[in-house]
Amino acid sequence: MDYSARLLILLGVTIVTGTVAQDARTTLRAAGPATATASRDVLNRVIDGVKEAEREQNLYERIERVETRKQALDPSPVSVKAYRVVPAGTGTAKIPLGPDGKPADQEAYRTELEKLLKSLTWAAESGQPQREAYLKVQKKLKERDEAIDATRNAFLFTFLNDEPRGDRMLSKYKMVPNPEFKPTNRMTSIYTKVKGLIWVDDASHQLARAEVEVTDDISLGLFLAKIYKGSRFYQDRYEVAPSIWLPTFLQFDFDGRKLFSSFSVHEKTYYSGYKRIGPPAEAIPQIQAELAGLDTMKSKRSLDR
Repeated sequence: MDYSARLLILLGVTIVTGTVAQDARTTLRAAGPATATASRDVLNRVIDGVKEAEREQNLYERIERVETRKQALDPSPVSVKAYRVVPAGTGTAKIPLGPDGKPADQEAYRTELEKLLKSLTWAAESGQPQREAYLKVQKKLKERDEAIDATRNAFLFTFLNDEPRGDRMLSKYKMVPNPEFKPTNRMTSIYTKVKGLIWVDDASHQLARAEVEVTDDISLGLFLAKIYKGSRFYQDRYEVAPSIWLPTFLQFDFDGRKLFSSFSVHEKTYYSGYKRIGPPAEAIPQIQAELAGLDTMKSKRSLDR
């Protein structure tokens, strides 16, 4: 499960940046100097927007509803779990909720909020442990940026047609590996083993939807795990705040093995309730106010008895 989750993140980054970069290069080759300059400006704005969205996701809380199925086409899930996911500076808190997206147990929920407040308070301090933790976060961000940059030459895109989504127009592209691309590490070698379709929002130049298929077995984790050919990944993204496009739906149907055991993962995740909570210093008073509100409600219920 951990291996497939890492692969999903990687594929998402691949699609977002590779699409824009390749499309812009095609435009530059065919355009004159004035148009080429404009296209470079568009490309720069898109790349900046993608990287900003990646970082903004660490400032937004959300509700995640995860449906697990035995097979991809099963009409009903075998389990449904919901979480309130809250960024906490150097990590992320996942507070269990009921299937309806509301706290199932108020006392347990309050306990989780208290744990979150402690994590935020710790992350807002400026000691050596905090500096070391944030350095690890920055290292991961740097690795992600490098992965984004590597996709500039990883894929070739062919425009297929325009498709409406609500009141917006999307451009649909076919995505295939670039045969001239030379992977530089194990991470970028994954780029040679996927293909798919992507939809780009015409007005914002943001990724709106992606469908990706694994075309060859992918070895992961020092070859101790493998994702099999035919595994699939789907993602929908919408503008959740001005110029901030984040996932609203994620589905993956992966088959593979880990060590000597086979696994099959069929999950759908729905993201909702995006709310900017900010870095720890901004988030702390919000969680404190929420805890105070829970205390007030508890006292009121006691008086009513």
